[in-house]
Amino acid sequence: MSADLEGNSSWGDAWPLPESAIERLLEEDMRYGDLTTRALGIGGRPGRMCFMARADMVLSGVDEAARLLVRTGATIEHRAPAGGRHGPGDRLLQVSGPAAALHAGWKVAQTLMEWASGVASETRAIVDAARAANPAIAVLCTRKSVPYTRQLACKAVVAGGGDIHRLGLSDTILLFPEHRVFLDPPNDLGAAVARLKQAAPERAIMVEVTREEDALAAAAHADVIQLEKFSPEAVRRLVDRLPRRADGRPVIAAAGGVTARNAGAYAKAGADSLVTSAPFFARPRDVQVTMVAL
Repeated sequence: MSADLEGNSSWGDAWPLPESAIERLLEEDMRYGDLTTRALGIGGRPGRMCFMARADMVLSGVDEAARLLVRTGATIEHRAPAGGRHGPGDRLLQVSGPAAALHAGWKVAQTLMEWASGVASETRAIVDAARAANPAIAVLCTRKSVPYTRQLACKAVVAGGGDIHRLGLSDTILLFPEHRVFLDPPNDLGAAVARLKQAAPERAIMVEVTREEDALAAAAHADVIQLEKFSPEAVRRLVDRLPRRADGRPVIAAAGGVTARNAGAYAKAGADSLVTSAPFFARPRDVQVTMVAL
């Protein structure tokens, strides 16, 4: 394949990381060059490098890994699409080029795929657990990604079958209890939601609550009620009590502590969506790298 990656597009190409970010990933590791490769005098020797899954995983980060390897001077020979499930020994990415190019991108590409695939794999585990109980449920990840990783993390979430809850503070309106402490009176949910609808009439209004009585109070006004750290049993009690309007709202979102272990229970309890940050802190998935001289 040519170095411009044409002919092997994948989902990740539709949401590309800017070139400046790719350059920054490489610069962190290659600021002063590769001393070992240079000292050995092997930089010009041709070789091939292959990245393979060591265990079951959902692949992510492969598009960015390919781009940064092209930037070092490698040529892409094979690239699996982001979002695919892979098992031990499956080939994820293969490149060829001079030894200097392969070593320049090796560890950055490997680490990127391992971390991003961890996020994607954990997302898929939560999605699978939740949809086994409710095939229509949405699994959404919060904005609590590791700083400076949000775009890569969001891409990994989508590759894993989830979606994004909020991309940032300007993305949606979410009324937290921490907002309400500054209002007068602080617990008048109806007045707070009315104020938000007047200021941003085209936006849906989400309200986070930590108590059942606040959820019931918000039901007549909010579009989404986010239940923070409610148990599955508490979610079920509230779903049974909560009045729904003719349009089916408010949507009930279970948030706080949602993982693959309890996602099924929350789905069975009647939540319409699950909101989680668990994938961002998932264990990376091991990627094996082999290199041969040609």
